[in-house]
Amino acid sequence: MMDAHSQLRTEIGRRYFLSQGKHLLGASALATLAGPLAGRALGSSAPAGAPGPHFPGRAKNVIYLHMVGGPPQMDLYDYKPAMGGWYDKDLPDSVRMGQRLTTMSSGQARFPIAPSKYRFERCGESGMTVCELLPHMKQTVDDVLFIRSMQTEAINHEPAITFMQTGNQVAGRPCLGAWASYGLGSLNDNLPTFVVMVARPTNREQEQAISGRLWSSGYLPGQHAGVSLRTAGDPILYINDPPGVPRAVRRTTLDAVGRLNQLGYDRLGDPQTETRIKQYELAFRMQASVPEMTDLRTESAATLAMYGDAAADPGTFANTALLARRMVERGVRFVQIYHNNWDTHANVAGRLPDQCKDVDQPCAALIQDLKQRGMLDDTLVIWGGEFGRTIYSQGGLSAQNYGRDHHPRCFTMWMAGGGVKAGTVYGETDDFSYNIVKDPVPVRDLHATVLNQLGFDHERFTIKHQGLDQKLTGVLPAKVVPGLLA
Repeated sequence: MMDAHSQLRTEIGRRYFLSQGKHLLGASALATLAGPLAGRALGSSAPAGAPGPHFPGRAKNVIYLHMVGGPPQMDLYDYKPAMGGWYDKDLPDSVRMGQRLTTMSSGQARFPIAPSKYRFERCGESGMTVCELLPHMKQTVDDVLFIRSMQTEAINHEPAITFMQTGNQVAGRPCLGAWASYGLGSLNDNLPTFVVMVARPTNREQEQAISGRLWSSGYLPGQHAGVSLRTAGDPILYINDPPGVPRAVRRTTLDAVGRLNQLGYDRLGDPQTETRIKQYELAFRMQASVPEMTDLRTESAATLAMYGDAAADPGTFANTALLARRMVERGVRFVQIYHNNWDTHANVAGRLPDQCKDVDQPCAALIQDLKQRGMLDDTLVIWGGEFGRTIYSQGGLSAQNYGRDHHPRCFTMWMAGGGVKAGTVYGETDDFSYNIVKDPVPVRDLHATVLNQLGFDHERFTIKHQGLDQKLTGVLPAKVVPGLLA
């Protein structure tokens, strides 16, 4: 004898079918678009949780310092003394070789060479040449790996930054931090796995627009997107309980919301609902952990002095660098810091000293702070922009000032810790810092190397999306660069 509900389902009608079957196509589409979480909701046998590394990684944390706009390599780390004799002479066609230019300088009648106006000095046992504007980095070159032969495919900011962060010039892919979060999981259940901070530059002459798309989880589960910490006021909106609402009431409310979300997830299998459940719980736990993490009163006077006077000023690069150390110390896997205003199309002499003053002491302090605490070996620090700058001056040229256009053919990045080869200069550019003459490092190879240090074979570190095994390094050839590794 069937009950009424079973009889209704047996004698199914049009209205019942439409009401109960309306989500089937949507759920199937989500299984394709959203990967393993949706697949598990539809009964697949994909394993739950982080995939985990393929082999023991040398690094368990990453601090990525992105200089938005493209630092001029020949004014900082890629010293070209031969250019002194080329002042105001045109860049030879034999050097340019018809390479693509931006529309900002392609119409120039001339391409006058602008040698760096700054002095350089050989430093440390590595003999690395460093600009006079970076006195603190001069003291720590033997802890750093300098890559002078980076090259990228993009020539404009938005696609170049997106490519550097996600491995593709088109927005919508997971960024490096999201991949690290997805692959390794959390080291602290009370803090985000991936945190983003946008530092405030002292000079704000020409800042580039950056957005949350750069720290998106893309087609990875939503909980792997970066959590952005604000640089003024509460680090996260609504981190504190509203006036008159005690913690117990918020806990009861969250439990009720969680049950409702769970009912929706059990019924529809929407991975975004599962993300929402997890993020609500994380947000509640963060009410205690984030204020403690961002409270610098527990830091010694010596540590604050090491990072510089700006360390106690929220939103400065020095402040975010110190917070980055506190975060990885507490188990945050990946910390991304953006520092803007490196887009020096003009007024290099007026802006570069401010940019270097912002980052020089904090970068050196971060390396030494991690080293003193025994954390540098398993924390990989990365510094660099999305491309480099041209040796020729964009627009006018004077003995006191010049500008530099975008240049994807070669630029300098550095890394420290995490098993990279400290005290090494890798790669070489020509006398014009225009073309690479030895050991090029494309962006995809850099990504493959970073994943290697985290314990991943970039070819096997994939997620199924739209019928393909998607990966950070994409479908074009990429390889780990052994010369970068200790």
